[in-house]
Amino acid sequence: MAPTTPYSKDLGDREPIASIHDAIGRIQSLAARWSPADYERSYAPGKWTARQLLIHLAQAELALGTRARMALTTPGYQAQAFNQDAWIARESSLSGADALAAFAALGRMNAVLFASLSEADRQTTLTHPEYGPLTVDWIIYMIAGHQLHHIPHFEQITRS
Repeated sequence: MAPTTPYSKDLGDREPIASIHDAIGRIQSLAARWSPADYERSYAPGKWTARQLLIHLAQAELALGTRARMALTTPGYQAQAFNQDAWIARESSLSGADALAAFAALGRMNAVLFASLSEADRQTTLTHPEYGPLTVDWIIYMIAGHQLHHIPHFEQITRS
């Protein structure tokens, strides 16, 4: 049974690791012809720009991938929450193209790790201050759904 994450509706019944690969490819395809100015466009007033969304996705891959690795190697691992807005503010000079490259590389790195895990590995537990007890499998599903959640934003930016 698939774990329930904040992005379960976005993932639906898709297989998460295949979805990760597909989402990375889709986002790269959407951004393939963007100029530096295109990375600075938003999908709606007051929302993050394409560049900021890509930084956010790269940071999510970094944070969640690290949580999975720590859980797999540290018995009783307790994850730490992070403030996504504060993280974005710290990376304000990263270019859109570099953010896309970082997201794609980290996403693929995570997907390769996740594909190598046994079912027992995927059931490895950790705790989180907001979500409580979790598993590595939850992280896999969370990442996959989170990526899919943002694809419509990139599609809107491409159309505008």
